[in-house]
Amino acid sequence: MFVLHANLLPVCYAAQADWFLHHIPFFDCPDPSFREIYYFRWNVYHQHIRRTPAGYVITEFLPDVPWAGKYNTISCAVGHHLYEGRWLHTPEYLDDYITFWVRDPEAASRAYSSWISDALYARSLVTGDTDLPLHLLDDLVRNYEGWEAERLDPSGLFWQIDDRDGMEYQISGSGCRPTINSYQYGDALAIAKFAQFANRFDLEQAYIAKAERLKTLVQELLWDKDAQFFKTLPTPVALHHHYQQHLEPRQIVGQLADVREQQGYIPWYFNLPDAGYETAWSQIADPLGFAAPYGPSTAERRHPYWQAAPRQDQHECLWRGSSWPFATSQTLTAMANLLNYYTQHVISVHDYFKVLQDYTQTQYLQQPDGTRIPWIDESAHPDTGEWVSRTTLYQQQRADKDRGQAYNHSTYADHIISGLVGLRARSDTVVEVNPLLPIGTWGYFCLDNVKYHHRMLTILYDHDGNHYRKGEGLRVFADGQLVGQRPDLGRLHITLSGSNL
Repeated sequence: MFVLHANLLPVCYAAQADWFLHHIPFFDCPDPSFREIYYFRWNVYHQHIRRTPAGYVITEFLPDVPWAGKYNTISCAVGHHLYEGRWLHTPEYLDDYITFWVRDPEAASRAYSSWISDALYARSLVTGDTDLPLHLLDDLVRNYEGWEAERLDPSGLFWQIDDRDGMEYQISGSGCRPTINSYQYGDALAIAKFAQFANRFDLEQAYIAKAERLKTLVQELLWDKDAQFFKTLPTPVALHHHYQQHLEPRQIVGQLADVREQQGYIPWYFNLPDAGYETAWSQIADPLGFAAPYGPSTAERRHPYWQAAPRQDQHECLWRGSSWPFATSQTLTAMANLLNYYTQHVISVHDYFKVLQDYTQTQYLQQPDGTRIPWIDESAHPDTGEWVSRTTLYQQQRADKDRGQAYNHSTYADHIISGLVGLRARSDTVVEVNPLLPIGTWGYFCLDNVKYHHRMLTILYDHDGNHYRKGEGLRVFADGQLVGQRPDLGRLHITLSGSNL
């Protein structure tokens, strides 16, 4: 490493120090919570790397759970696993994991919605390598075609049961949802990119057309002009499942659901919306919308069926108002895309930092003696930060009451690297850095030991140059050599030698 050293690691990770040194970027900033949770989340990720007879996989739960598939894998969070793990220096973990999902006949790749092709493309933007995606291209196409056979509605949109989105018991219920349609849009574009790299131009054009059709349908059929939000469109086959659960409210087939939910931001995760839909983001800071001290909440608070935590013998996981790291991760990635790639005046870097700061503070558990320790679990109360799924499991005296400890169903390091510090992965030889840190918030930060396109990058900001003694302002180093700088926080474009993807 060029600037940061192993002594920066919290002492509790001394036993993993060697793994950290050889596998992850190091991060430093003045806020101890950000530093603590950054390394905590890498330690959680490390715990979930499991070696199997088929190679490495990444798990979601540490204990085996009955609804998981082979090797305790669950496809729901695979996109998060790949976005987070793309910054690892060791390729074999994710090479094996990706191959498992699209090649192993026993892998339940469509048991839950996921965005595996898009996430594989996002990874290639960091590594600079396309050998694996090209090797797996036909498998990715077969997976997409499987979704078309199983979940394509006559409208041209995809439908999904909320539970199979990993979003149980939503107010909107099941139907043509912003989730799966955005995922399929992202996957179609990724497949088109891989086809272009492979010189399979007919396949490229076919998947561009699929993506463009989904984009049109999402904007035409899932956008509520009155509510100014992307919503679920209930369908008969999907609502049948919802009604079997005796859930309220009972949505109406053919009418957009009567609730704004956090999933309405997922289209921006894939840069799907055209300009003109940004008003939806006004809800992120609205206390009657999604804003909460430990939020965002998964549904708008103003809705009469908003619910922050399970009651009595209800299911321990409810996407009806709780704070869910899975969803917060998607929202933060979508916000970063909005701030980087759209011209709008609805939200700013201050809003982004507030959500990231709240997310950071959510990842603690208060112990009986009042002390707080780093913690990630299933869902939290958006107003108190209590891990309510865990509380419910304990109240019900369930045998699996501790299953949520170190729950690997979200991202955090990726938000620090690509959002806050602002390393925007690209397919060309340009290193783009655009920190989403409000000016005046911190006097310094550093991201070191970042493996990017076969180079080792260091990105640091030092307001007066006295902290790291490498100069004032924002500076980028490649393999220890200064390659770009500016005196303040802002966007940098630096061209390095090397080959494009």
